[in-house]
Amino acid sequence: MYLFPSFKYVPFLPRVSFDSVQALVKGYLLPKKLNPAHDNLSPIHRDRLLRSEGQGQFLYGVQDVKDVVISICGHGGRDMRCGVMGPALRDEFERQLPMEGFQVLRGPVGVPVGEKSPLLGKLEDDVTRGTARVALISHIGGHKFAGNVILYIPPGTEAADGGNHSLAGYGIWYGRVEPKHVEGILKETLLGGRVIEELFRGGIKQGGEILRL
Repeated sequence: MYLFPSFKYVPFLPRVSFDSVQALVKGYLLPKKLNPAHDNLSPIHRDRLLRSEGQGQFLYGVQDVKDVVISICGHGGRDMRCGVMGPALRDEFERQLPMEGFQVLRGPVGVPVGEKSPLLGKLEDDVTRGTARVALISHIGGHKFAGNVILYIPPGTEAADGGNHSLAGYGIWYGRVEPKHVEGILKETLLGGRVIEELFRGGIKQGGEILRL
């Protein structure tokens, strides 16, 4: 499973293991800080609701996400607007990404063993910028804004000019995206680190901070 905006990948949970579920929830899913509405809870109850990052070490193979991840709502069972637009956008992103120097990965995420690379297979010769994964996901809200696209740009990503990427470590949510917008999204946002205001629905940083324009 992918955990965003933490940019973590959990390869598996041991079957029938309460400890592994607890490690996932306490180590990665619970909040680091509670809402003031919880101030009257006892310290024991508050502790149960807070993240304990040390618990995460009990999950094997958890790794930082290095690939660009593009998530597109394709929930046709909920609303056909996303059901129609989602696959069309997926195909266009997968077509355009190699033109911008990104290899599109479709296989499973590798689990590192010793010093082996977590990437399965060799990078293609024309890969100059990195790797990306494109996926159809379930409902993310607002089918009237189809196509809905969330672009997760991993920390450490460089801009097209090799400098700091102003949106590295962010998830950028766009709405009313059509295939004709894909090239511009890749050039402006993925490579240039700029938000396209006309499509912008929201954004979140790795630490949970909300991006506001």
